[in-house]
Amino acid sequence: MYIGIGARRGVSSEEVLDAVKQALEEVGKDESEIKMFASSTLKENETGLIEAIDKMGFDIKFLPDDILNGFEVPSDSQASRFGLKGVAEPAALALSANKKLILEKKVYGRITIAIAE
Repeated sequence: MYIGIGARRGVSSEEVLDAVKQALEEVGKDESEIKMFASSTLKENETGLIEAIDKMGFDIKFLPDDILNGFEVPSDSQASRFGLKGVAEPAALALSANKKLILEKKVYGRITIAIAE
């Protein structure tokens, strides 16, 4: 499964780790089932996000706007103010083979997560 993740500026790695843990619990999945994380290039300098994913032993792929905007997503997004249809949902869908969300975008504090298979 692939986790699409968005974050407010300045999030801590602990916030990210807690959000991922909650999202996995909601879908009844284990960290071992994660293949990769994805987000927007807008987040490629977000230290807390990068540190958390590194702590978990995973990679994150930062996707450009044209890829993120190439997907129809079920949820409205705050990212529209940056010209994006979304971050978490399209990022997860972009990497997944089946293009199926098993968790539509959900906000956990200052973190937004969507999971695709």
